[in-house]
Amino acid sequence: MGELMNCPKCNALFVKTNLRDVCDKCYKEEEKAYETVYSFIRKRENRKATLVEVVEGTGISQDLIIKFIRTGRLQLAQFPNLGYPCQKCGNLIREGKLCNDCTSDIHNQLANVQKEQEREREIKERMKGTYLADKKNR
Repeated sequence: MGELMNCPKCNALFVKTNLRDVCDKCYKEEEKAYETVYSFIRKRENRKATLVEVVEGTGISQDLIIKFIRTGRLQLAQFPNLGYPCQKCGNLIREGKLCNDCTSDIHNQLANVQKEQEREREIKERMKGTYLADKKNR
């Protein structure tokens, strides 16, 4: 069963489902926009268009085109220059939410945090032994 909410585009009340995150009116507008974008990039001369070129050529917002890509409605395999920005640095990517550099950076940061936690744990273990040894000598 859906959840009652306001449409993020027009603020109309509607029942949100797994398939739709906007009201019926806005959904129909998105469908028209999708058809416009898909018709544009299907043309042979536009198959190598970038995201900016698609926005300029169709008048459809970049956010909506990115939504079509992220939901799988536009398959990037057929369009070699089409991509969307990494959520961290903004470089164009073709899959996921982060580019390879940002993913590596996050993994390195996590590894450093784990090393630091291990060092702190070792220091605490050494301090326990030292504390107990001092206590016995008293």
